[in-house]
Amino acid sequence: MFLSERWQAAAGRAGLMESPLTPRAALDERICRLICPIASAMVGVCLTGIGLLHLGVASGRRAGVADDLLAIDSLLFLVATLTSYVALRGASHRRLHLMEQLADACFILAMLLLTAACFVITYALSA
Repeated sequence: MFLSERWQAAAGRAGLMESPLTPRAALDERICRLICPIASAMVGVCLTGIGLLHLGVASGRRAGVADDLLAIDSLLFLVATLTSYVALRGASHRRLHLMEQLADACFILAMLLLTAACFVITYALSA
């Protein structure tokens, strides 16, 4: 064994060298890299929906709870975006997992809420 290999092995055991990302950590990082741009785009979609609903209100239709659902939804997408960004910027693998789980949960919840808002909008416009 060469001297540098011995040093690297000793440094790795002492925790002085960062180990390469495990497949799970790499997967979490990829999920965060996907959630961040998609969730931020969905904030724009929700805001566009709110704007369109307000145009409908100006023309005489009722918005109801649909614009409130979209406003809450945009906040959830924003939280998903920010937590995935913090996870990508953090140095700790533990923080990466925690932030990734939070971003994932907010993203899924926001997608479900967006689906519910679409149903509300569809039935409000057809009534």
